Amino acid sequence: MGKFIVIGERIHCISPAIRQAMDTMTPDPILKRAKEQLDAGATYLDVNIGPAEKNGPELMQWAVKLLQDNFDNVPLCLDTANRKAIEAGIQVYNRAKGKPIVNSADAGDRISYINVAADCDAIVIALCSKAGVPAGVDERMGYLMEMLELGMGLGMEPDDMWFDPLVVVAKGMQDQLGDVLEALRQFSEQGFKSTGGLSNVSNGMPKTLRPIMDSAFIAMCMQAGMTSAIINPCDQRMMETIKSCDIVKNNVLYADSYLDL
Repeated sequence: MGKFIVIGERIHCISPAIRQAMDTMTPDPILKRAKEQLDAGATYLDVNIGPAEKNGPELMQWAVKLLQDNFDNVPLCLDTANRKAIEAGIQVYNRAKGKPIVNSADAGDRISYINVAADCDAIVIALCSKAGVPAGVDERMGYLMEMLELGMGLGMEPDDMWFDPLVVVAKGMQDQLGDVLEALRQFSEQGFKSTGGLSNVSNGMPKTLRPIMDSAFIAMCMQAGMTSAIINPCDQRMMETIKSCDIVKNNVLYADSYLDL
C-alpha cells in the first residue's frame, strides 16, 4: 500500500493562537505550526478555518498561498464547512507536490463535497456516516458504497476517495472500537484508501494517557489496513509508532536510522 500518510492537524481554528492569526491574517503563528509539523514528518497539512461564514474564500486563499509559498508547495488538506471557501482555496492551489484534499464529505448533508472534489480534480475524505455514529460495520460499508457510486459516477478514481470509518471515543464508546477496526479491514480488503481523525479515540482522557492510547490505536489501525490519519505529528510516540509499523508492514525499507527519516 505504500508509506503511511500523515496529515498534520494542528492548523486549526479551535486553537486560540491560530484563530487569532486567522482573524487578523497574521502569518507567524501559522507558519510556526506548519514548520513544526513538517519537521516532525507530516506529509499533508490540514488547514481548518472553521465555518468562516464572513470571509471564507478570502481566508482560505490567503492560507493556501501563505503555506505553499513558504514551504515549497506543501500539499494541503482544505478543511471547512464553507463550500465556497474550499473551491476558492483550490483555485490558487499549486499541485506540484500533489492534489489538494477536500475535508470532508459524508453521506448526509455534506455529500455535495464529493461533487466539489470531482469538479476540481481533488482528493476527498469521505466520512462513512450520515447523521451521528453509524450503527456498525455494515452501515459504514453501506455509506461507503453510496459515496463511491456518486464519486465514480462523476468521473472520480477510487484512489481519490479516502474513506473515514469515524473513529469513536474510547471513553464511553469502548465497545464500538472493534467496529472501526473491522471497517478498516474491509476497506483495505476491497482496495480502498482510508483516513480519519485518530486522536478522537482518546478524547476526554487525562493528558498523560492520550499519547499512549493514540499510539496503541494507530498501530492497530495500520494492522487493519488504514493508509493515512489526521494526527498531531509533534507527538513523538505516535510518529515512532507509525514509522515502526511501516517497517513491520514492509512499507519502508529498514535502516538503523529509520526513526530519523
